[in-house]
Amino acid sequence: MAKAPATSTAPKTGGIHAPVTPSPELAAIVGADRLPRSEVISKVWAYIKAHNLQNPANKREILADSALEKVFGKKSATMFEMNKYISAHVKA
Repeated sequence: MAKAPATSTAPKTGGIHAPVTPSPELAAIVGADRLPRSEVISKVWAYIKAHNLQNPANKREILADSALEKVFGKKSATMFEMNKYISAHVKA
């Protein structure tokens, strides 16, 4: 009889769940506390939606305001590029 694989109830601490420290530029958007990478992304999306920064003609494009421009390094980025720019602004 095959044994069922063991499941872990330990909290996830690696990858997207690993706590990171945001740069000062990113901290202006998400706060300076250490957060899981997934929470950083969620807070950036909340900021984008609260400030109506998605291009109405192309929802995949984010039109950066002055705070996001410091993170992206340019006036706009696609939602697919966003994670690359955010990764440059977090430290494990």
